[in-house]
Amino acid sequence: EELALLERLLGLPKGNKYGVQGERKVPVLQTNNGPGLTGLMTIAVHLVKQAKKDQLLGSTAEEKAVVQQWLEYRVTRVDGGSSKEDTRIILRDLNTHLEDKVYLAGNIFTLADILMYYGLHHVMVDLTVQEKEKYLNVSRWFNHIQHYPGVRQHLSTVVFIKNRLYTNAH
Repeated sequence: EELALLERLLGLPKGNKYGVQGERKVPVLQTNNGPGLTGLMTIAVHLVKQAKKDQLLGSTAEEKAVVQQWLEYRVTRVDGGSSKEDTRIILRDLNTHLEDKVYLAGNIFTLADILMYYGLHHVMVDLTVQEKEKYLNVSRWFNHIQHYPGVRQHLSTVVFIKNRLYTNAH
């Protein structure tokens, strides 16, 4: 489903056949020519290149590496994490990282933002107002991404309160 959202966002024609493989439900893309592609990162990068939107993968070598790093984090940590504790660690990591950044790869919107948004949507929907305040940088980033043209699609809007409830929430 996530890949279908990405496909639509990239403006690609529908018609790709997706399947899942194994217990961890690893996505598989059936291609017309040759073997299928396996794995969220692999397929997502393929779709971005297919749509000729390579800027989503970063423009400098460093940006590309940072995008790759966050895609890996998404697949290994976000998709791998299942406990409340895992979720807290992920939100804390992201909150620290986003302290001085607009997007995961700095000042540009990339595939890392899109896939991290899709991967965290179910988590953010369930957070209490206090939890959202605790992870202010994540909340700011998430709210920004969900309003980015074409990203959210049919996913529910996560509501963030504009003014802080408590003045000194330390």
